[in-house]
Amino acid sequence: MRFFRTSVLLFFLISYISLSPIDNPPFQEGTSSILSYEVNLANQQLDFYWKDSQGNTYGNFQNLKKVVEKEGKELVFAMNGGMYLKDRSPQGLFIEQGITKVPIDTLQGGKTNFYLHPNGIFYMTNDNKAAITTTTDFTSSPNIKYATQSGPMLLIYGKIHPKFTEGSSNLHIRNGVGILPNGNLLFAMSKERINFYDFACFFKDKGCKNALYLDGFVSRTYLPSRYWEQLDGDFGVIIGETRRKRN
Repeated sequence: MRFFRTSVLLFFLISYISLSPIDNPPFQEGTSSILSYEVNLANQQLDFYWKDSQGNTYGNFQNLKKVVEKEGKELVFAMNGGMYLKDRSPQGLFIEQGITKVPIDTLQGGKTNFYLHPNGIFYMTNDNKAAITTTTDFTSSPNIKYATQSGPMLLIYGKIHPKFTEGSSNLHIRNGVGILPNGNLLFAMSKERINFYDFACFFKDKGCKNALYLDGFVSRTYLPSRYWEQLDGDFGVIIGETRRKRN
């Protein structure tokens, strides 16, 4: 009888433990293999960075973080913002604070992902509007505050890039940006290696019509609110959100 009572008690104890919630690290986002972050330009400060006031390339989020903190700000979010050349200069169009630092690249040849046409341009205007368009559809304007060119496009007017193959074994860590139906920006980076098709599907499932691939295996994201802080790396353009330090 004592054995029976002990067995019953043990059964309920095990059942309770099994049904109790288990806390996952916040950055895992449940079972998702993609880290994402939404930005509303109406109330969040987003800027593009390449070189500091001394002409030195930031290179990574650690360097950028130090600079913005000296300015009395904190780095809220950062992601590498496009492909770059060996000297870490942007590959293709780069506009910073309304100044074209690197001209648009309309070359049709090339063997890198950048030239997997259609490629595209992600830009922001002075009135805090954002857009992603194919390179061929892009129209220059003095109202453009920031712009970065990359490729390939992930989504073009709601359709997945025609050269992507479902089930492809071309796997890499990847990051990109899309425009949500509400006009907000959706940044995403895979935590695990993923192919282009599946990565594009992530943006499509979120309702994006246009989305642009930013880069591959070098991809990094800084998002301390999700316990994700990749401060290493050595790349070109950085897209970052800052805010004034709270007292």
